[in-house]
Amino acid sequence: MLKQMINGMEIFPEEILSGIIEQGHTDKNWKLDLDDIVEILQLITSSQPTFICIDGLDECVGAERVMILDSLELILKKAPGTRIFMTGRPHVIAEIEERLAGRVINVPVGPTNKDDIITYLRARLAEDETPDAMEGSLEADILEKIPENISGM
Repeated sequence: MLKQMINGMEIFPEEILSGIIEQGHTDKNWKLDLDDIVEILQLITSSQPTFICIDGLDECVGAERVMILDSLELILKKAPGTRIFMTGRPHVIAEIEERLAGRVINVPVGPTNKDDIITYLRARLAEDETPDAMEGSLEADILEKIPENISGM
C-alpha cells in the first residue's frame, strides 16, 4: 500500500525523505518495519486527501488482519479525513467494527433474491464453450442446488 501511494505522488514530501535518511536507510536494500510504514502512511494521508481500498479483507490471515486494522486505526487518528473502503465476507464485520470503532458504515451487498442468482447462473452456463458436455439434468441441478446453498456470497 505504501509503495502504491508513493508511486502515485507527484511530489515526495520532504519530511518523509528526511525521516528515512535519519534512520540510516540510504542503500537500495533497506526495509521498513510496520511502525515505520504506518508513520509514513500517517504523514502522507494527513497531507492530502486519501482513499484507501482493501479488497477481500476476509481472505487475510486472522493475525495479519488484526495488524492491518490496527494500523488503519492509527492512520485514521492522524488523518481523520482519510476514507477507507473495504470488502469482505460478513464474518469479519464485527472485527472491523471493533477495531475501527465509530468509523464504520456497513453496506451489505449481495443478491436480493434467489432469482438474481438463477439469472447469473444461466448467463454463465450460456457462455459454456462445450454445452454438449453437460447433461440437462446437471444444469437443472445447478440451477436448483446452488441458489439454495449460496448463503450471502
